[in-house]
Amino acid sequence: MEHTLLIDTDPGVDDALALLMALRAPNARVIGLSIAAGNVGLQHTVANALKLLDVVDQDVPVFAGCAHPLVQPAIDAAYVHGHDGFGDTGYTPSTRQPSAEHAALAILRLSHEYAGELTLVMLGPLTNLALALRLDPNLPKRIKRLLIMGAAVNARGNITPSAEFNVAFDPEAAQVIFSEWPQLELVDWEATLAHPVSRSLFDDWLGQGDPVARFYDAISLQTRAFIRGLHGEDFHSADALAMAAVLAPESVRWAGNFRVDVELAGALYRGATRVDWQHRDTRPANVRIAERIDEVSFHALLRRALGVA
Repeated sequence: MEHTLLIDTDPGVDDALALLMALRAPNARVIGLSIAAGNVGLQHTVANALKLLDVVDQDVPVFAGCAHPLVQPAIDAAYVHGHDGFGDTGYTPSTRQPSAEHAALAILRLSHEYAGELTLVMLGPLTNLALALRLDPNLPKRIKRLLIMGAAVNARGNITPSAEFNVAFDPEAAQVIFSEWPQLELVDWEATLAHPVSRSLFDDWLGQGDPVARFYDAISLQTRAFIRGLHGEDFHSADALAMAAVLAPESVRWAGNFRVDVELAGALYRGATRVDWQHRDTRPANVRIAERIDEVSFHALLRRALGVA
């Protein structure tokens, strides 16, 4: 089955790996990349998306979106991804140009053009999608599937003790989506921690791969060193795991459907996600939470992304 994908992303080294998975998947058609600020500022995330299309030699429209969260000042993760988001390798910039259409407007237009068949893949903060939903509350009716990489379902965060980066970057946008989208799928940070890839195995793939793998090796060097400091010999990629759930939905074991809300006001817990594990809330469940993704399928998708035979 072919998946028609619109990917909202903030590249970012982990986003880059997920994008390579989608762009090189024979069962996926990527109709656009909508870009947000997040891992680094919008100028860099747009440039990185355009460069990645050069690397795989594909023509996919790129739509620049929101440069800031809806309400609060922006944070970033340059200490993980490099100041430019791609490891500060000094790569030659792409000559491609982004579309003049704003990402939120592109989401709405493409949702009409591909009504009923479009999968939205959210790899970064939810700012662009929240703006699109505010402009057109009927948007969810036209979307086949919405999968989000974000949140920490047991409040084991990666940017604060309780919050995951994508949600914490723009909690107001996240709460718009979690409160108003009828049903979405979630691959969270804690699922990422539960799916490590052996560092030696991943390094072997980088060495065995094609020129795309060599590019990814270079831009991810700083990030992989950062991850090594946190997790030793295990490599983790949250966005790649989420993309595996998109491309191989049959490989996902789901924890179930639950009510999830985003904390906005708490001094200690702003950006955290509360999951009603015991179904005490009278409101309907709004999130299907991924628990496990088949390792063989995940690894096969990673290998194909890196051009490993």
